[in-house]
Amino acid sequence: MVKFIETELEDLGREVDQMWTLVYNQMEQAQQAVLDMDRGAAQQIMVRERRVDAFELKIDSDVEDFIALYTPVAVDLRYVLSMLKINNDLERIGDYADGIARFVRDCDAQSLDPELVEKLQLRTMFSTVLEMLKELQEALREENAAKATAVADKDDLLDRINLASTGILTDYAIAHKEAIPLCIGFGSVFRKLERTGDHLTNIAEEIVFYIDAKVIKHGEAGTGA
Repeated sequence: MVKFIETELEDLGREVDQMWTLVYNQMEQAQQAVLDMDRGAAQQIMVRERRVDAFELKIDSDVEDFIALYTPVAVDLRYVLSMLKINNDLERIGDYADGIARFVRDCDAQSLDPELVEKLQLRTMFSTVLEMLKELQEALREENAAKATAVADKDDLLDRINLASTGILTDYAIAHKEAIPLCIGFGSVFRKLERTGDHLTNIAEEIVFYIDAKVIKHGEAGTGA
């Protein structure tokens, strides 16, 4: 029985890791789609979104089956519950990548003002999101709670960039009336990236909970069972 449980847990971990890599690739391509206003790349993201959704449903089902079949306790229960929540957070991040792709598809602009992009720190925002995704994936693979906690701290940068973007886009729209629709849509890109950071923070918390049985939500620490 123990060997069956270990095999099932390993299979679940591999599925989540594959889902993670797919979502990372979706967000990486979303960066290219926005910076280059590449509608072809945007279309590819939207097509692959169905794979993200299918992964989420499969993992949810596998977790439910595992709990029903083995009634796990202690670390095994923490692991499957963490995988379930991480899976849901990854699916939401995939949704944000899809939403960014739809902005590119629907935008009339053929290119973005390089000065505006620089002022908004769009590249920094994308690179931070991608770094967080990659490092949290590594933290889970390595079962490294300290690494997960350190990654969560990067969310503050995303919050600051998003907060500053509103004023920058407002000023740009006032100076370039023809760009008002672009600025409105562009603002949604920053909100999606900021929300991605929130979901990545959730993932970091779930990794810590699984490894150390500690709850670190809302900046509070406590021990679990």
